[in-house]
Amino acid sequence: MNRWLIHRDVASPNWNERKLPVTMVVLHYTGMQSAAEALERMCDPAAEVSAHYMIDEDGTVTRLVPEEKRAWHAGRSYWRGVTDVNSASVGIELVNPGHEWGYRPFPDAQMEALAPLLADIVKRHNVPRANVVGHSDIAPARKTDPGELFDWDMLARLRLALPKPKLKMRLLFDNDGAFFLALERFGYDISDPAAAVRAFERRWRPHRITGEIDGQLGALLFELLLERDMGHAR
Repeated sequence: MNRWLIHRDVASPNWNERKLPVTMVVLHYTGMQSAAEALERMCDPAAEVSAHYMIDEDGTVTRLVPEEKRAWHAGRSYWRGVTDVNSASVGIELVNPGHEWGYRPFPDAQMEALAPLLADIVKRHNVPRANVVGHSDIAPARKTDPGELFDWDMLARLRLALPKPKLKMRLLFDNDGAFFLALERFGYDISDPAAAVRAFERRWRPHRITGEIDGQLGALLFELLLERDMGHAR
């Protein structure tokens, strides 16, 4: 880890040993009214939550848990066959009040601090772009962060996340079951079908979240799977 990326260390006691190598990065929002409140919670042993990093709205990067340790940020989650996401991931919390306390766009300073930190992490751990995900991607029935205002397009331009596919047509799968099998193949937990659709929309069509399958979603999913199968989605 390049020391210049970290502004301060505040040790959280909430961690244990990893059981898997790092293969993904999970992005969150704190969902609390202030950075101080979020930091206090992640350092409270009774809360049993933490993350490896927290990035304040002014771009201040705080390290709470060493990357070689398992932080407790993902909870009950799933991505591409992995159920112990905490063991397989680095967790980054972005200070934002979230949907409960006045959700707002992520400031430029915050995103500009995230980009080099994320670039350093994915390079060192060889994390594929398809495995840079939001909390809602890995826990669609429980979480909505980092939410529809998060600038995934910026990360995609920097090759730190998958880009939104360019759609050639609308596409309806033969039936809903075929769509959900494809969604599971891409990586999502489909045990709550409507929640899985909303999570997919929140990531790939954030301007319209309905929880219902349509031709645009079908085309997005088809193109994402095609890119992955052709080896372009790394």
